[in-house]
Amino acid sequence: MSAGWPDAPSLGEMIRRQRELAQLPMRQLAAMSGISNPYLSQIERGLRDPSDQVLNAIADSLELSAEALRPPPRPLAEDEQPAVMTAIEEDPDLTPAQRKALTESYLAFRQLTGERRRNRGRGQRS
Repeated sequence: MSAGWPDAPSLGEMIRRQRELAQLPMRQLAAMSGISNPYLSQIERGLRDPSDQVLNAIADSLELSAEALRPPPRPLAEDEQPAVMTAIEEDPDLTPAQRKALTESYLAFRQLTGERRRNRGRGQRS
């Protein structure tokens, strides 16, 4: 369940790395997060995707944000456009005004998320 590019660790790998950096045994992190040891093992091995609630519990136990555990998105090539933009452009049920509004909203969300990630890289948490 990798982000689609070779150097990006999966969510499970990110959790395992952070657990190891915190020097926590798997059993201890599982207990702190309120989940079973086998379930945490499956998450770390990429066999299960945790719910948002479980991911937040793991992140809280590691004293991180859930967003910090998610792999970064794959950067787009200059000539590449996100699939959502293509879908907006190609949807026959949208008016030109709706396409414009959706596109502007999507780009604003991407920009905001990018800014939050850059701020977190400077030691700030949101």
